Amino acid sequence: MKDTFTKRGTPQGASLEGEAAALRWLAEAEPAGGMPVVEVLSASPYELVERRIVSGTASAAAAERVGAALAVTHASGAPWWGAPPDGWQGAYLIDGSATPTVAERDAAGSWGAFFAEWRIMAYLRQARDAGSVSGDEAKVFERVADRLAVGAYDAPQPGLLDSAGVKVARIHGDLWSGNLMWDADSGNHVGAVLIDPMAHGGHAETDLAMLALFGCQQLERIVAAYDEASPLADGWRDRVRLHQLAPLLHHCALFGRSYTRSALAAARPYA
Repeated sequence: MKDTFTKRGTPQGASLEGEAAALRWLAEAEPAGGMPVVEVLSASPYELVERRIVSGTASAAAAERVGAALAVTHASGAPWWGAPPDGWQGAYLIDGSATPTVAERDAAGSWGAFFAEWRIMAYLRQARDAGSVSGDEAKVFERVADRLAVGAYDAPQPGLLDSAGVKVARIHGDLWSGNLMWDADSGNHVGAVLIDPMAHGGHAETDLAMLALFGCQQLERIVAAYDEASPLADGWRDRVRLHQLAPLLHHCALFGRSYTRSALAAARPYA
């Protein structure tokens, strides 16, 4: 088996160098006990070469280590809401859809204001342009964005961040279960590796909600270990679907109306 994995693409306002920067940024937390990240061997706008991961088993023990390590990664922090990785100012390109990061001059003063404009409304505009959301349906999402913008759903970061005064978490940003690879390499102290990030400054609950969106092996153990290492704020379970709303709207933009019903169901309790 080859010991490298090569990803190739054609940038359209994005670059694989951005993904490489995101991986390196997340990897900065590893020496402190953060999540292992796939090693970048080389990167150009059109090609990303990584060390190949040998797929392993999602054991209970590994899941507990993942939860604790992810908490440390989040606590490494970011300078502002929507901040891109160090050295990167562009967009990420996922299946042809650009997902913007936020320049410091445009940064929101709260998580709700950031999530409303740079996630909910940004993806809603893409979904409407794609014909995946009608005008009447869009009003539901707009009401959610309005409530987010005035702080209706703002909540403290988990304990490790909150106690250290870290307001903005360093998050993976696209942490569905396929981007958490269980690693059979015995040299990996955690037993799993992060791949394919859309890393930015955000709320730690976003990564945990994304893991739950499409199902994740050993999810309950991951979350329990995370909560033990970095206690989640009161009411976090009630905010899971809110955090999932952004990726659901993004899926509407990418894949059409097959995701519209799920996105509306997630939005209505918060509208």
